[in-house]
Amino acid sequence: MAIRRLSHEHYDDRMALSQFAFQFRFSEADFESRRQKWKPEHDWGYFDESGRLLSAVTVIPFETWIHGRKLAMGGVAGVATWPDARRQGCVRKLLVRSLEEMKNAGRTVSMLHPFSFAFYRTYGWELTIERKQYKLATGQLPKRVEVPGRVTRVAKPDVATLNAVYEAYASRYSGMLVRSDEWWSEKLLSKAGTCAVYENESGRPEGYVLYDVKDRKLTVHDWASVTEPARAALWTYIANHDSMVEETTLSVPIDDPLPFLLADPRIKQEVVPYFMSRIVDADAFVSKYAWEAGASGEAVALRLTDAHAEWNDGTFKLQWSGDGEATLERISADEAAATEACVACDIQTLTAMLLGNRRPSFLREVGRLTGDDLAIARLERRIPARTTCLMDFF
Repeated sequence: MAIRRLSHEHYDDRMALSQFAFQFRFSEADFESRRQKWKPEHDWGYFDESGRLLSAVTVIPFETWIHGRKLAMGGVAGVATWPDARRQGCVRKLLVRSLEEMKNAGRTVSMLHPFSFAFYRTYGWELTIERKQYKLATGQLPKRVEVPGRVTRVAKPDVATLNAVYEAYASRYSGMLVRSDEWWSEKLLSKAGTCAVYENESGRPEGYVLYDVKDRKLTVHDWASVTEPARAALWTYIANHDSMVEETTLSVPIDDPLPFLLADPRIKQEVVPYFMSRIVDADAFVSKYAWEAGASGEAVALRLTDAHAEWNDGTFKLQWSGDGEATLERISADEAAATEACVACDIQTLTAMLLGNRRPSFLREVGRLTGDDLAIARLERRIPARTTCLMDFF
């Protein structure tokens, strides 16, 4: 048995495994066109003694917004195993190897869309991102309002223009992707539909919507608005489709204010658990994280457990500077006992605190975090509150 990175010669085997595991079929034309775009350096495989591919995982190099900073992230996808190789530890070994490779590449965070939350929690990932999904009948759409500026349909959207608006919007949340030009062209602008951009009175773009209308249903693929006039103008633009649609659907951040702003907030909305995250390298992550400012030299002793990344498992001193920088230093049990503030948790709980906007006091209340009042208070002050969101999929 061996784990190794895939190469172009493995394309047919990898695609056969993916199509079987995820129950889809490429046309012959799509199969060959994807061959040219496939990046085997992102894939790892678990092989038997004869060289047969048993299991595979993809780790895509991304950046993600975390508390206003861009951090390198490994996006885990395409985890698949042939039925005759399941329950033999193939995926576990691949995921552990993936964590090692992400750490070595400086990717301190990982994210994935799970087929099972319980399964990936076993390996240290935790739910961090939920979204709301709206389904509005035409009569429930916000009332049309007059705002300064205008919304214009754009036949050939300019990626730089859209991305400037998107980055201003995405940086307000934790978990949003930093989008490349390739991501825009292949994942967003390749979809059928229409693009409309809101510009303020000065001609500055402050919002956009990518959407499609089919069978009297309007589906929003992507939306960003960075000012209240932009938000109101885009909803007015959507409402102008009232003669041709019966239903509008879209996904929004969990803090989206639409129901409160409607005359009748009884719309169909569903909170959907979406993506999981994992701190890959706690030491490096702590040094890159945007902590809140406070008293210089404040510290807590942290007993951190991580069954699948031994470099995270141990007792550490988490110490902050006055301006919001921090270090995580491994210490002995005696040194921890001498520290006035102490906490203990697993890697999932640490991820929930720092990436999932779950407060330390809540996590202690539900039994996920243990510690004295002083340590909890310090964590409460130092961990910034920021809503999580991800509008993409991988």
